[in-house]
Amino acid sequence: MNRNMQETRAFLESINMPGGDLYSLPTSEKRFPDGGQYRFEVPGIQGPGPMKALLEQLDEYGIQIHRVTQTKGIMFLTDEEIKTMVEYAKKWKVELVLACGPRATTDTSASVKTDEGQRMGYRLRGQEQIVRGIEEIRRGARLGVRGFLIYDEGLLYALNEARKVGFIPADCHFKISAHSGHANPCSAHVLETLGADSINPVRDIQVQMLASMRAAINCPIDLHTENPKSSGGFIRHYEVPEFVRVAAPVYLKTGGSVAANHSYDTTEKEAKQRAKQILLVKRMLDEYYPDAVVSPK
Repeated sequence: MNRNMQETRAFLESINMPGGDLYSLPTSEKRFPDGGQYRFEVPGIQGPGPMKALLEQLDEYGIQIHRVTQTKGIMFLTDEEIKTMVEYAKKWKVELVLACGPRATTDTSASVKTDEGQRMGYRLRGQEQIVRGIEEIRRGARLGVRGFLIYDEGLLYALNEARKVGFIPADCHFKISAHSGHANPCSAHVLETLGADSINPVRDIQVQMLASMRAAINCPIDLHTENPKSSGGFIRHYEVPEFVRVAAPVYLKTGGSVAANHSYDTTEKEAKQRAKQILLVKRMLDEYYPDAVVSPK
């Protein structure tokens, strides 16, 4: 091995970062506070109708999930819709995560619509967008929401500071989206330092990369087990047992293959199809990693 590269790897290890991707795939000993290695999350549930249809279908299957995530934005929901989703979350004992609505794609900038500009992801342009982002979270919190999907690192910093001083409730939970584009241990560590409570890396991150990311952070990692066509359409069900073993604690984001794109308005019928995808992923775990521990309801 090149001496210079060895020195660089040693330096990274001296700052408590992995010296490279962990091809040895060590088993993670980290867990959720309840002792679980994994939880199920269904993303892309944009309103109360699909949310209810999803949860009722899961009841019929006799299978539990732990988190429902809306991705389109709080600003696209009425107060009554939000209150209803909060009530459903309480009734079915699931976490509810609502997304920050202001983002590059809803801003007046033309850049994000270009081939070059789209690389900015959903990040916010200008401090007024930060103000609006904080207002989104304040509104959601007033209506009983405590989980929020965040796309911008600066907004995450500001929200974490707001949480510290009581400007927003101290029990608010911030989930970083895959659309932020993070995919290495150092980036994940920065996000955790900024206040991230769970981190969704890019959708195609490989298992050895996940192992190194897990070595660098303690918060849960949110992982796509499948993807809509707009994000590549790849299905990773057979990799899920290794996701859990190597990267625990993890949220297994399942049902995305039913959607056409990230902010797709899932119908009630399609929400039921997403429930079936949970069943298929659970079968993989039961067969290939039966000792994996799911968080209790």
